[in-house]
Amino acid sequence: MEPAEHPPSPPPSEAADTPAHGHGVAYALIAAFVLALAFGAWGLWRVLSPAPGDTHAQAARIAELEQRVATLSRSDQISREANRDLQSTLAERDEEIASLRADIAFYERFVGATGQRHGLAVHDLRLQAQDAQVWKFTATLTQNLNRGAVNSGRLTVAVEGSVGGRMQKADWATLRQQADAGGLAYSFKYFQQVEGDLLLPPGMKPVRVLVRLQPATGAAVEQSFTWADAIGPAPPGA
Repeated sequence: MEPAEHPPSPPPSEAADTPAHGHGVAYALIAAFVLALAFGAWGLWRVLSPAPGDTHAQAARIAELEQRVATLSRSDQISREANRDLQSTLAERDEEIASLRADIAFYERFVGATGQRHGLAVHDLRLQAQDAQVWKFTATLTQNLNRGAVNSGRLTVAVEGSVGGRMQKADWATLRQQADAGGLAYSFKYFQQVEGDLLLPPGMKPVRVLVRLQPATGAAVEQSFTWADAIGPAPPGA
């Protein structure tokens, strides 16, 4: 028998070049990929990172925006404070208007043809503290019995109160700190407010106020008010 023939073997050089050629292609691809990543990273950094000349501009822009925010915040605060002041002023004006309307309604009824007739009287007495001992009083005098006639005379005040546990009366001269103090003059047709100051004796706890009207002609008129009522809120129309 003839020996079997074997296929011819490739030349040694071709067998050795095939693996080397495959590795070279792989390395080339890897290198190209890495290079692409590096280029992409560099491009991204160029896009996102500010240019050297833009840093100062951005800082200035930020400072400008912060200043605007501060200015707007201050403006808003001023506006809120102004609004609160305005609301408070409007509320005070509303109270004044309501009081004036009540006064007008009272005086219209008082001097109107259908108003009830009254002789000389102290319609209301208000006391307001100036300090521990000094008080300001406002007495509202009225009359509509003699329409058109002028009523004139003098007003004096006395205060009754407790001093050291005992009731005492401080007359007009004592309250005015003048031995020969004359009364306060009044002169009106229908109504008038007379104001004055009182100086309470040291240690006196006032209980009652006595108001005396001495007309130029005719009998004197005396009226009393409790101290608590005189320092309390004024009634409507007073």
